[in-house]
Parts: sequence; C-alpha cells; structure tokens
Amino acid sequence: MKILYLETSSKNCSVAISDGDQLLCVCEEVSENYKQSESLHTFVEWALEGAKLSMKDIDAVSLGKGPGSYTGLRIGAASAKGFCYGLKIPLVAVNSMESMIEPFLGQNYDLVIPLVDARRMEVYTAVYDGKSGEEILPTEAKILDEYAFEEFKDQKVLFIGDGAAKAKDILQLPHAEFKTDIYPSAQYLIKKTLEKIQNKEFEDIAYFEPFYLKDFHGVKKKNTE
Repeated sequence: MKILYLETSSKNCSVAISDGDQLLCVCEEVSENYKQSESLHTFVEWALEGAKLSMKDIDAVSLGKGPGSYTGLRIGAASAKGFCYGLKIPLVAVNSMESMIEPFLGQNYDLVIPLVDARRMEVYTAVYDGKSGEEILPTEAKILDEYAFEEFKDQKVLFIGDGAAKAKDILQLPHAEFKTDIYPSAQYLIKKTLEKIQNKEFEDIAYFEPFYLKDFHGVKKKNTE
C-alpha cells in the first residue's frame, strides 16, 4: 500500500511516502517563515519523484492533524482532502504530537512530553509513556509556570519541541532533559497510520477539520479614521 504523508502543523513543512511500513522518500524543510503555502506541493512532487511513483499510485493520504499553526493546518488539510477527492482514496489523520515522540520511544525515558510553542507562555502538550508511546495525559493547551508538570518531578522526562526552549528556564524538574529543535515530521506518521488503516479509522473527507485545539484569533486592523 503506497501512502502519502503530509505534516504542516509547524515550521517544518514535511512530506513522506511509504510502501507499507517501508519509508520510500521524505522531503522536508524547517523555516521560520512557515513556507507551507509555497513549498508543500513542490515537496509532494519531489517525494513522488524520489519514490519513483506518480500520484495515481497513491492508495491513501495521511495527515498530521495538529495541534499547531492554524494556517499550516489549513493548508495541509485542504491539500490532503483535495488529493483524496481527486483520487477517490481514504484519508487518515494522526495527532502531530505522536510523530514528535516516535523517534524517542524506548530510550530509557519514563515519559516523553512534546511542547509546541503556542505564543507567550502557552504550549500545546500531551504526556506519553516513554517506552510504549501510550498517551497518559491527553493533548491540551497549557500555561507554563514553575509548577507545571511537577507531578512528574521524580521521573526521567524528555521534553521535546520548540516550546521546550522556554520551559527549560522555568520548570523545576531535576531529572528532565530538553530537546528544542524537534518538529513533527511526516516520516514518523507511518506506524500510527498503518494502525488506523488496519482498524479502518478513516476520516469523513467532507467534514474533516484539523485539530486546532484553540480558536483562531486574527489581528484586528486599527481604525485609521
């Protein structure tokens, strides 16, 4: 089964293709300017070329559904739905947090906790078992302060993501480690996607919406009159 993966929830615009559980190609770039609108379809073309496939060979699309950048998620969802409509193939959606933790499971951490920067002192986060990847606390928007995550102070915790940079100076956790340059990546959506396909957990393409977690608040223009 040939699967196209799109992950656009962060500064990392990421596209991958797999044949079953075998990664064929990944194409991604981290940019401070959130280049999803200009890069996503180019990356899809490059990934297909690298995998020696065409779009008609794709059997399903998997999307990192967020939480994360509102605009990035809109772009990824619109593209994924368009591909699925056009090709009449199913859509799978995976929590983007799960693609962040995948490379760090089984590395002697009790917990792996993604922290996605959500402006000011807020982060999007969830808590996962460091060995199995099982979700211990669900995804939420959380304000960082010195008491955040204190219930885990006696455990070996790995915090990952761009929100970990500001957490490092605040959290009072003696056994914690921090990796700040970690973003969701399409290549780590494979395992969860295959589980969902096996369980026939497909999205309704007509009604699917990304996992925004918070409502979008645009900047109001000042009245210049």
